[in-house]
Amino acid sequence: MSVLSYIVSYSIAGKLLLRARRLRDSRSLSRARWDTSLIAPPLKISAWTKELISRHYLKGRYVEGIKPVAWVTSGAPVEFLTALGLCVLYPENHAALCGTRRVVEELSEAAESKGYSRDLCSYARADIGALLTGKTPVGKLPRPDLLVACTNICQTVLYWYRVLAEHFRVPLVVIDTPFIYEEATPQAVEYVKIQIEQAITTAEKVAGRKLSWSRLTRTLELSREAVVLWGEVLSRGRHVPSPISVFDQFIHMAPVVEMRGEEETVRFYRALLDEVEQRIRKGMSAVRNEKKRVLWDNLPIWYRLRALAERLAARGIAIVASTYTNAWAQLSDLMDPSRPVESMARVYLSPILNRGAGYKLSLMKEMVREYSLNGVILHSDRSCKPYSIGQVDQRKLLTRELGVPALLLEADHADPRSFSEEQVFSRLDSFAEMLGA
Repeated sequence: MSVLSYIVSYSIAGKLLLRARRLRDSRSLSRARWDTSLIAPPLKISAWTKELISRHYLKGRYVEGIKPVAWVTSGAPVEFLTALGLCVLYPENHAALCGTRRVVEELSEAAESKGYSRDLCSYARADIGALLTGKTPVGKLPRPDLLVACTNICQTVLYWYRVLAEHFRVPLVVIDTPFIYEEATPQAVEYVKIQIEQAITTAEKVAGRKLSWSRLTRTLELSREAVVLWGEVLSRGRHVPSPISVFDQFIHMAPVVEMRGEEETVRFYRALLDEVEQRIRKGMSAVRNEKKRVLWDNLPIWYRLRALAERLAARGIAIVASTYTNAWAQLSDLMDPSRPVESMARVYLSPILNRGAGYKLSLMKEMVREYSLNGVILHSDRSCKPYSIGQVDQRKLLTRELGVPALLLEADHADPRSFSEEQVFSRLDSFAEMLGA
């Protein structure tokens, strides 16, 4: 790809086209009225979300040979890559997009035909299937120059990225994070800090430049600001009735995952917070006639978001908080831009999936109290075993200690073959009756 083609196709024509589409969509959303639907119209900022995601993948189509590309896991310390000017892509987010576009089954079957087990995470199967077939809803994924995998979310990513490294024959950086049972020890922090320093050295070679520490500091400041703002958005779910549901959160979390450390991401979350607060002032709720408020645990079921939202709204049930969306907000206190590498070590040691099941249980209890919740839905996700481990006991303890009904819902976050609509809806209806909705 030539520099001229990149400038014309992406920087000029692509951006202008996407901005025009955003303006058109914004006007359409501004005219939307809440008629007979049980769910509020989409937030007006949805047009901006769509533009950001589309632009992110459009850039990927033209960036090869222009900028170095890094593929990273969702729990990897991305700030030093952003500060070095690399184009960063998240295969897990691409797979989630494949889930919403309902192409995961086809891509997974392609991977399975080459010997990858169906017991493997559907994100991994979808991305490997896209690699094998060349099919993707975003048109084209850029070839990586660097792979960065952090083990703080699961061990699957370690072997998944080894497959990618073998296929592309590019450097693979693995950041190993010791499991945290209570608090991160000084030894654990130092261990991860050393690995991040080594990762920076490798990334500098790929980027062909030295890392600017002032730029890294600024990137961390922007990352922290976006995370804090996202937490503020989520906290508005405490309002009764809630102006935002987790189905809104699942869509609008994309920038804080994929674009942390960027100026526009901060502006986006300021605007999102403003719109959510406008809903509160107008007395507008995410669910018409909200009667019961529920917590969601684990990843979304990407290919059935609308159907699940409507089924629950029909009973006056609003899911207003989630351990999953909260995971991208809860670690802002650990982010200290004045100590960038140590700060990254502490933050990326501490996500919910790198902590014990007791930690998640205490977090859910806290959220039940803070959000005035009446029940909990625990998505027992076939593809995300680290997130699902302990849910049977967590369900029992939540009911016993807090007196709230808790439902264990079996499905898969991206593969629709593990979703039985009849079974899921029947369990949701029974759960609604337990709530008195």
